[in-house]
This record gives sequence, structure tokens and C-alpha cells, in this order.
Amino acid sequence: MANREALRELQTRLASRLQAARSGDVSVAWLAVKAGESNYLFPLAQSGEIFPLTNVQVVPYCRQWFMGVVNLRGGLFGVVDLASFMSGGSTRGRTEQSLAESSVITINSALELNCALMVDGLAGLRKRDAFAGAEAPPEGSPVFFGTRFTDRDGAHWQEINLQSLSQLPEFLSISA
Repeated sequence: MANREALRELQTRLASRLQAARSGDVSVAWLAVKAGESNYLFPLAQSGEIFPLTNVQVVPYCRQWFMGVVNLRGGLFGVVDLASFMSGGSTRGRTEQSLAESSVITINSALELNCALMVDGLAGLRKRDAFAGAEAPPEGSPVFFGTRFTDRDGAHWQEINLQSLSQLPEFLSISA
């Protein structure tokens, strides 16, 4: 129970910082998330709101990485398990505990796609100066991969261009 409250507090703090970053002259560039074993950076201008993962309604005959739909603030959003989408794997096999600790991040409404990405963890907001190095994405990477950053601890963070992802035919085609 304490973990849920801590997660809600983190989500509330991140949501208020996201709003402040969008409205002010703050030099925050990304929302940092963890999905599976990977670290990702979502550009703030392309990211939407953060919600806890709750009440996902399963949709039959969909790809394994498409978890279903959820009602967020009165809008119907498709939920994509980001780790499964990236690996081509399945959303099955996750424990109830891991799902309870997961969050969904909507894609900015300006991109006109009612979609939310399920992530395993939130890692806060990042500025460019939080990273020690940057390099082009590895050869053969998906078109939505942006710069690959390395933080001061040596961890790699892959920037995801949510606009490019949201236009990708493979992402838009959820039928199995």
C-alpha cells in the first residue's frame, strides 16, 4: 500500500513538473521512463499525461503488445505495452504486482492519436546536461529512434520520437 501511495506521489510531482516545463522557460527536454530492461526518453512536447495503469479492457484479436483500451478523463485510449512492442513479445507473463506498479503515458493530443504507452517505471525529467555522452542510434534501428544518450552512471537512454512512432503503420495496425 505504501508503494502505491509513493507511486501516486511521484506521478503527481511529475505531472506538475511536466506542466511547469511546458508553460515556463524550463530547460527540461524529456520524460525518462523504464520499459522492460530498457531506458527511454520521451520528448516533453510529444508526451501527454501520466496515469496509473487501471481497468484496462482487453480487446480480442489484437496483437500481443496491445493491452486493450482504458478510459482516461472520459476519453478512450488504446494501451500499448512499450516493452512488448519494442521486443515483439507478449504482454502476458507480467505479474499483478508489476502491473500495479506500471504507469501509462498518453501521447500528446496534438498528435491526434488516442494512445497511451504502458511503462514499468517513471525515472523523472531529464535535461541535456544530465548526460555525459550522445550518439546516433545504432544502425538498423527503428525510424522512431532518436539520439542515444549515456548518463553519468553509464546507463544508456534511447530517445523515442513519439510523433514518428504514432505514424508508423506497424504501430497503428493492432489487429492480429
